Amino acid sequence: MQEILEKLEQKRAEARAGGGQHRIEAQHGRGKLTARERIELLLDPDSFEEYDMFVEHRCTDFGMQDQKYPGDGVVTGSGTINGRLVFVFSQDFTVFGGSLSETHAEKIAKIMDMAIKVGAPVIGLNDSGGARIQEGVASLAGYAEVFQRNIEASGVIPQISVIMGPCAGGAVYSPAMTDFIFMVEDTSYMFVTGPEVVKTVTNEVVTQEELGGASTHTSKSGVADNAFENDVVTLHQVRRFFDFLPLNNREKPPVRPSYDDPDRLDMSLDTLVPANPNKPYDMLELIEKVVDEGDFFELQPNFAKNIIIGFGRIEGQTVGVVANQPMVLAGCLDINASRKAARFVRFCDCFNIPILTFVDVPGFLPGTAQELNGIIKHGAKLLFAFGEATVPKITVITRKAYGGAYDVMSSKHLRGDLNYAWPTAEIAVMGPKGAVEIIFRADINDPEKIEQKTREYTEKFANPFVAASRGFIDEVIMPHSTRRRVARGLRLLKNKELKNPWKKHDNLPL
Repeated sequence: MQEILEKLEQKRAEARAGGGQHRIEAQHGRGKLTARERIELLLDPDSFEEYDMFVEHRCTDFGMQDQKYPGDGVVTGSGTINGRLVFVFSQDFTVFGGSLSETHAEKIAKIMDMAIKVGAPVIGLNDSGGARIQEGVASLAGYAEVFQRNIEASGVIPQISVIMGPCAGGAVYSPAMTDFIFMVEDTSYMFVTGPEVVKTVTNEVVTQEELGGASTHTSKSGVADNAFENDVVTLHQVRRFFDFLPLNNREKPPVRPSYDDPDRLDMSLDTLVPANPNKPYDMLELIEKVVDEGDFFELQPNFAKNIIIGFGRIEGQTVGVVANQPMVLAGCLDINASRKAARFVRFCDCFNIPILTFVDVPGFLPGTAQELNGIIKHGAKLLFAFGEATVPKITVITRKAYGGAYDVMSSKHLRGDLNYAWPTAEIAVMGPKGAVEIIFRADINDPEKIEQKTREYTEKFANPFVAASRGFIDEVIMPHSTRRRVARGLRLLKNKELKNPWKKHDNLPL
């Protein structure tokens, strides 16, 4: 018996060694942790239960029968983060460059099936050279098996992808279908076709970093939600982020102890909005003063900066925050902002997370580039997402809410539950100057009359009271009481029930 136990320990040691000490040192030399070190940092101590440690590939072509490593380049299993169950796969770059084989894919598919069955999130730590070329179509079939499970898990369990090395070719489509993507600066990249292929086909000379690095995907393409400086910081932030999410679509989001008084007043908010309607202010300041302990996890902070999305807590309960940012493009909605916010709103609705919306929007961004690239369809995505959502929705208009953008930003007409406005709110079809120049275009050459009519229009519409008189605004509130009002609203809406008409699925304007 002792001999058998020793043999088991020996086999386990072989599996834990991955591609061997030389390749582990090479991995460390690139500033990267190994697959197992990453899992140790991500999960609670001693909580990891590994599956399929001894699985090996079945390929016999190109001398592969003589190169076998237990685990076949991916570590899979389950564990806990702050005591809550999660399934994890971590690709091992020290074994065949983390390339995906048929058995490698089977291991990932197995834990995804288990995660869907028991209702727990999946976190994928991606570090792979792509499909294992020696296996040909078998490895491509493996990718498709994983893709199908990403689709089936979507909206059922949260899926998080952490790109910690290369992720290229067909491999990128699995992270693309997950809910959130985090990257590591300087060591991770994602692209469908690499720099060499790009050069061959289009004659463009581009580096890996320029084509698919963390800065590219967090600021230009919007593919990634955030990037952090190294493996350790990234995994720490993923742990923090995981704490905001429910385990599945049948559960409420987690509630954490909070020592921040829900009735706290913040008098500084009374002077947040400048007297000059054209002067910007930082909407992040409002968000951080409303959520518990100022703890706000912003997503995509460097992409479409004219809108802010992220998670905070009110009375310990997770809320999704969507807010226009007057500091960038005056808070206008454009194509990228609409896409960014729409996907976030749909995630919150999938997973029972209430949505808190702060509005200061002068309209949609004008211009031929926007129109020709489909702002009509892209803007409709955000409109559709807010209108479809059945979770509690609280909206606070701080300043401008003009035109169709007023409707889109979780208005009462899109089934907003509680719609508040600050006294500084201006709810109208457009700004006073533009409106007067259209209504009184015959007097456009009479500056005095135009100025007088602008003042009249401002007095009539540049305030929240016309909308409030029609019931489109539930209450005009003091800015300093915003947190208290939101907290009370969420308490009121805790057991909200609302169902959309039965359908197989909707047809979102993609």
